[in-house]
Amino acid sequence: MPRLAFDVGSAEIGQLVVAGWTGRDAAALERHIEELKAIGVQPPSKVPLYYRLAASLLTQADAVQVLGDDTSGEAEPVLVGSPDRLWVTIGSDHTDRKVESYDVAVAKQACPKVVGRTAWRFEDVEPHWDRLILRSFIAEGGRKVPYQEGLLARILAPRDLIAGWRGDKRLPAGVVMFCGTLPAIGAIRPSVRFDMELEDPVLGRTLTHHYTIEALPAVS
Repeated sequence: MPRLAFDVGSAEIGQLVVAGWTGRDAAALERHIEELKAIGVQPPSKVPLYYRLAASLLTQADAVQVLGDDTSGEAEPVLVGSPDRLWVTIGSDHTDRKVESYDVAVAKQACPKVVGRTAWRFEDVEPHWDRLILRSFIAEGGRKVPYQEGLLARILAPRDLIAGWRGDKRLPAGVVMFCGTLPAIGAIRPSVRFDMELEDPVLGRTLTHHYTIEALPAVS
């Protein structure tokens, strides 16, 4: 089983769950569905959906390799279950957008899932979770360009997401759950670098991580 190392300790991971279609606001969720339909992604059968992926996809690297030029990142808050508490970090559900047009689950399985190296205690941020700010940036035209930004109030609450997956509100030790994302600013598009951050304006701190993307040639 993979082991994630954080500034607060480490966790052995046995399960990876990616929650999708997690927007709280029905109208905003519909806009995100339409955004993905524009690149060929079929609407979900229900919301939210929970994708079980291989835990081996998890990485804390600052560089990843993917197949082809049709992948992109998306920033998400990430929950990590440990024996003594629940942790929060930042992550990217990097996804193959070409494959996503015909099979979302396969598209998610096709790419690494990048998480940060620092984490917070969930109990420290749960009281003001909705005030946390999620952001991401891509490299475009030689500049760092805003790609996503918004309050976590736009995403279903973590305890509700956990309960929707397993029936109660406790995430077991060894489970990583990606909690959903926010719409892109402009079109969903690839980049050679992805920066992500989760800001806590109440306690005055920010989780950050970035990684570069090398697109390998797709040959047949």
